[in-house]
Amino acid sequence: MSQLTNDRPARALVAAAALLGLLAVVAGTFAAHVLDKSLDPKSLNTFDVAVRYHMYHALATLGAAWIWTRWPSRLPLLAGWMFIAGAVLFSGSLYILVATGAKWLGMIAPIGGSAFLVGWLLLGLAAILPVRASKT
Repeated sequence: MSQLTNDRPARALVAAAALLGLLAVVAGTFAAHVLDKSLDPKSLNTFDVAVRYHMYHALATLGAAWIWTRWPSRLPLLAGWMFIAGAVLFSGSLYILVATGAKWLGMIAPIGGSAFLVGWLLLGLAAILPVRASKT
């Protein structure tokens, strides 16, 4: 593989993915050791869904960074940032909803879910659209 002259975009995504993954493990551990004793099954399930999607998209962000190193274009970078936004909005709103009971936060989760969908669409487009030569 050729050496990229500017790999900062991929490094930023990897760093963000690492932080997302770390926080997903912390949230999952917190749920397993603290929340399982204090939450009703429905709330615990909601928290579990948030943790799973959080970790899935930490890994997807890593994938987007790797894809950018193979096919450098804006699409995989945008996909990675959409995965990050989705994790913050989807999982974050569900974490806070479970912690506070603020039902209105349930309206934010679909925005995060939409960000996940856009990220996957962009990643797919990165695979099928030709890479244009950079003007930098």
